[in-house]
Amino acid sequence: MTASQRIDLLDPYEVAQLGGIEFVSRGVVEGFLSGLHRSPFHGFSVEFAEHRPYQPGDELRYIDWKMLARSDRLVVKQYEEETNLRSMVVLDSSASMDWSGAEDRLTKLEYAKRLAAALAHILLTQRDATGFISFAEEINTIVPARARRQQWTNLVKEIIGVSPGGGTAAEPALRRVTDFLRRRGLVVFISDFLLDQELVLKALQFLRHRGHQVVAFHIMDPGEMRLEGPPEAKFVDLENAGSVVARPRELGAAYNETVTQAVTQWRSACRSGGIAYHHVTTDTPFGHVLRKATSRSAGVR
Repeated sequence: MTASQRIDLLDPYEVAQLGGIEFVSRGVVEGFLSGLHRSPFHGFSVEFAEHRPYQPGDELRYIDWKMLARSDRLVVKQYEEETNLRSMVVLDSSASMDWSGAEDRLTKLEYAKRLAAALAHILLTQRDATGFISFAEEINTIVPARARRQQWTNLVKEIIGVSPGGGTAAEPALRRVTDFLRRRGLVVFISDFLLDQELVLKALQFLRHRGHQVVAFHIMDPGEMRLEGPPEAKFVDLENAGSVVARPRELGAAYNETVTQAVTQWRSACRSGGIAYHHVTTDTPFGHVLRKATSRSAGVR
């Protein structure tokens, strides 16, 4: 097993101990890409790039019949896109993301930052113009989509610098995304989804209406999935400092059911609007998340 494949299999906390976001992202992506037959984001256009083996489901019009006649090999012509995919990774950096239910787990934000960097690395490796936005109550960071060599360094620098704080105002952030994606592109939205569902869905569906592909990552800590704790505990809202005293054992069943329903509602609403939805807990290895997100069934391309 190579070092990169080992990184792909480690849990997120172990990965984080190996070094900074740049090193981790490169390692995760190298391990991930080494297991793929071909890039899931690669498209067809008019400029020939190379041949690759035919796979069930490929369009017959791209089969190289001359190659088949000469070598008895069934291959497909693969092309470079005239205009690369333009992508924008949008990260929620609100205060609610700065939480972890255990000392040996990354906070939701730290997990999301590594996931954002890994996805950006994949897209840039495929020569796709990629940008980055972080937001809370307002837009905090903007890196316009570029496909230059220096873009990876620019993105990592900004992702590393993202710090949590403030409430969540996703709709203004997503409106700004449309300003940067004039042509149809890919929008990757990463958040804990502790925000107004109606407003966010409206914004994401508007992007879909504009012809963008939209992929949403719903980040949750495992501790948010079930209500556990001492007989009585004080719960504090990270965004507005409000608090409430409750008995987890008494409210556990109702809480667990509510969370399950909320996740189901987000998944159903996103998918019905043509948005690829992925529910991710922060104990999930990054490689597993990337495989699921870039599979053909994920609706990314």
